[in-house]
Amino acid sequence: MSSRRNFIKTTAAGAAGAVLSFPALSYGRILGANERLRFAVAGVNNRGRALYGAISVVPNAEVTYVCDVDSRAIEKAIAEVKEATGKKPKAEKDFRKLLEYKDVDVIAIATPEHWHAPMAIMALQAGKHVYVEKPCAHNPAEAEMLVAAQAKYGLLVQMGNQQRSGPVTQLAIQHIREGRIGKPRFAKAWYSNNRKPIGNGGSAPVPDWLDWELWQGPAPRREFQDNLVHYNWHWFRHWGTGEIHNNGTHEIDVARWALGVGFPTQVTAAGGRLFHQDDWEFSDTQFISYLFAGGEMITWEGKSCTPQHYHNRGRGVTIHGTEGWLLVDRNSYLLYDNDNKLIEEHKESGGSQTTNTLGAGFLTDQHMTNLANGIREGATLAAPIEDAYISTQLCHLGQLALDHGGSLLTDPRNGHVLDNARAQQAWGRQYEPGWEVKV
Repeated sequence: MSSRRNFIKTTAAGAAGAVLSFPALSYGRILGANERLRFAVAGVNNRGRALYGAISVVPNAEVTYVCDVDSRAIEKAIAEVKEATGKKPKAEKDFRKLLEYKDVDVIAIATPEHWHAPMAIMALQAGKHVYVEKPCAHNPAEAEMLVAAQAKYGLLVQMGNQQRSGPVTQLAIQHIREGRIGKPRFAKAWYSNNRKPIGNGGSAPVPDWLDWELWQGPAPRREFQDNLVHYNWHWFRHWGTGEIHNNGTHEIDVARWALGVGFPTQVTAAGGRLFHQDDWEFSDTQFISYLFAGGEMITWEGKSCTPQHYHNRGRGVTIHGTEGWLLVDRNSYLLYDNDNKLIEEHKESGGSQTTNTLGAGFLTDQHMTNLANGIREGATLAAPIEDAYISTQLCHLGQLALDHGGSLLTDPRNGHVLDNARAQQAWGRQYEPGWEVKV
């Protein structure tokens, strides 16, 4: 299995494949504890490679299908899965085909973000469990639809905020609950990178290896342009959700988990595209603050183009309590008292990649195994969608605040925006006719 680690080391960017609205089916059976779990992975150009790598180390599981609209990615995925597991997966370009197959129990989704919720909802309707990468939805309305679909069909949905499955992060949360830092009141989360400009693209012929129609899926149609596929779609609002979702979701989620909070009462934001002039449509520098009903506070600093670190880390979270504070990232946890004396330090037994685009490693392996255990044995999911979507919504609220006046009042019961008509109108999106998302 050593080749399993080889195929998840390189970075390539994420694409996908699919199309929409599939009739609801009854799942009909629950897998036994010893029954083989069969996965399909949709979107295998980048993060999907980490997912089928993780599946390859889940006991008694296999990748039966890989799906992508990039023929080159399909060929590479088939070869890598076969090399790592000895079994050759089947291939599909059109996601809808996966929904028909009885030899698929779980669909793992690592496509561009405009496909996440539509694909997950379709999979649930077809009787499949779901692993969906963060963010679980391109917009707040889709996130709510996904939660409703999970409740309706009763299948498991795990969101890919994989730090929830990290033993050391779980230990940090346990210590907070035990009162090791007193009452937790404030959390600071950050992400730093040194992203380069993406240029100013123009219309171009669709490459012969790409099905542009399926790539667009539920999004209204646009011409292909030469600086979009694969990775740069993250920075276009039509397809992506910017850095706050691309990376901020992870640390904002840990901060929310640590403080034990749900939806905020107020969100304030500032930021801009400060470092390059190009087609990038989101801020490359963002400062978001969240206030909660109990007085707790979270801040997130997103610095896409300024690589300076905090605490010698490019990403992480500090949680501050009345009697101490702690620092946690994907690979370690440090506990301090209020005199900044280090009390104890813990490191994960396995490493995970952090700021690159693949993000593979120990945490993803743990997270995928947790989903498998949930399906087979009824184990509690580390990131069930009914909780995980709240962190996605916090990121959406941060972007809405930045776009619509800098400050929003929100309903702590459901995260909905109060008294801001423009932000409320941006809650959902338009779909290509015939591709509307329905639960």
